[in-house]
Amino acid sequence: MNGLIRIFSIIFGVIFFSLSFVVSLETLIRKLFNISLGGIDELSGYAVAVAAGLAFSVTLIQRAHIRIDIVTARLSKQKQAFLNWLASVSMAVLGVFCIWLAYGVLGDTVAYGSRAPTVWATPLVYPQAPWFLALLIFCLLSVYFAVQATRLLLRRDTEALNRDFGPRGAKEELREELEDIRHRDEEVVTP
Repeated sequence: MNGLIRIFSIIFGVIFFSLSFVVSLETLIRKLFNISLGGIDELSGYAVAVAAGLAFSVTLIQRAHIRIDIVTARLSKQKQAFLNWLASVSMAVLGVFCIWLAYGVLGDTVAYGSRAPTVWATPLVYPQAPWFLALLIFCLLSVYFAVQATRLLLRRDTEALNRDFGPRGAKEELREELEDIRHRDEEVVTP
């Protein structure tokens, strides 16, 4: 999964680096020559939509969704495992719901040949297709994780269920950050 996170992070970075370059260029041209490229806000909206879908997947893989664990920390391991399973299944339901809605939007766009009501009049299928793909990846990952969590619940493996699907604790986050720093230091030392 780390490779997937890395790929999504690179795509996310390219999207926003490119967007910041275009916005900076637009600002300079507008300031120096009083000319607007037009449609940069439209491009920004498309970038945010695609990046959001990728961010959903990265957050899911890293178990970084916000959960208030002040109550669950006081529950038994079995009850924690059940709540972690329920959270995983709920995320899968959300993923399926998102892709169902996105499929309807994309289908309507294709059926009607919809275009953006902007200067560019972009055929909406072009920005909506990568948006749909990003949401589809999130949906597939969330369903995969829900199936894995269900498998662990049925096996009554509460330890693995809590470890793999519970919220990350401060110690786990600190350990991951230290490993990341060590990995970056090794990359710097090794040419």
